[in-house]
Amino acid sequence: MRAVLFDLDGTLIDTAPDLIHSLAEVLAAEGRPPAPPGAVRATVSHGAAVMVQQAFSLAPDDPHTQRLARAVVDRYRRCLTERSRPFPGTLEVLAALEAEGVPWGVVTNKPGRLARPLLEALNLRPGTVVCGDDLPRPKPYPDPVLAAAAQLGVAPSDCLAVGDARRDVESAVRAGAAALVALFGYLDAGDEPTAWGAHGMIRAPEEILHWLAR
Repeated sequence: MRAVLFDLDGTLIDTAPDLIHSLAEVLAAEGRPPAPPGAVRATVSHGAAVMVQQAFSLAPDDPHTQRLARAVVDRYRRCLTERSRPFPGTLEVLAALEAEGVPWGVVTNKPGRLARPLLEALNLRPGTVVCGDDLPRPKPYPDPVLAAAAQLGVAPSDCLAVGDARRDVESAVRAGAAALVALFGYLDAGDEPTAWGAHGMIRAPEEILHWLAR
């Protein structure tokens, strides 16, 4: 492996606290009680719309979903890094990669207007950032992984992609990259990561270095 590609929410950065806080503000504005943090945390990787559907018990096609999701995002943009931090051990992994000359990048379905300011505010400088609105087809399509590999100047087959959602694994595998599931991320109790087709699973960021050493 000559490069590492990270998903953002639930893999590189623990963004759940700020997103849960933003959702709680919208619930309060709508006269609703706070949602259980544990239940909401499992939906963070899937975006504001899914968070809203879970918290408000809405069907996917409910007309109120998009309005409430926009309200969550508006509040979230004002508190991007008040509570969000890289997962424990992540900064050490990034330092080790950079010391060895291994480029790393971010491949996320998070919109660029949120992802890039978040990375900048946390002083993280990936070699490339491919966001959900950069290409016509986001993950689980292979396009974002292919684009990130090209921007880093490596073949997709030389990339190790790490993510906490099925679409992260599917995108990587379809692109020809190796894929690891970040079990420390935002997995739901009903998720079955062993069925996603990943090459391995990790319980802590530092295990990425063990996989590279192989």
